[in-house]
Amino acid sequence: MALGYYILSAILSFWKNATPLRKRIYSYVFVLILSIVITFAGTLVPLDTETANILSDQIGQTLLENNSFASLTIAIFVNNCRICLIMFIPIFGAAFGVFSLFSTGIAINALSIVQGASSSVMLLSLMIGPIFWIEFVAYSFGMTESIWLFRRLLQCRWRELKRTAMLIGIAVSLLAIGAIVESWLILYFPATADITTASVLSLFSLR
Repeated sequence: MALGYYILSAILSFWKNATPLRKRIYSYVFVLILSIVITFAGTLVPLDTETANILSDQIGQTLLENNSFASLTIAIFVNNCRICLIMFIPIFGAAFGVFSLFSTGIAINALSIVQGASSSVMLLSLMIGPIFWIEFVAYSFGMTESIWLFRRLLQCRWRELKRTAMLIGIAVSLLAIGAIVESWLILYFPATADITTASVLSLFSLR
């Protein structure tokens, strides 16, 4: 109990003494790590084979409906961008982000069950590639700014809206790059399709 109090006091002191810029950086990094933990938690949700097959079929249907580079890129970008923009909404966006990332973990688990693989190994495989980090950094921007924007609006510090607009632009640009790279891998390197699609196709299940 005393140790926990000491650690909490040290963290609060560290945060209080940090510059505004460092607080921003620390919060982005914290939310990024938390996002990965939430996604991992989603992979631990027990799924029966029938449910896993339904989710896997849904993923396959999405690919069948978007079998050209342009259509698949647009489909991935629109879905990911829609989710990310919602994450920027004060308070609600952060909660929605938790739900979306947890759903991503569930989708990865479903895909791993159908393939007879480990969900943890599949998540680690995603983390090796650039697409995972491109998307998760964008989502972390949205969820973190959701909290900062809420706080700044309560303080009537309207300049935060300008920062929010800038971060939205960065996040959208990252997701556009991620959609292009992912579509290219899925269509021209089919062997990687099951791995690359796992990072975004849970978002299609939210439709």
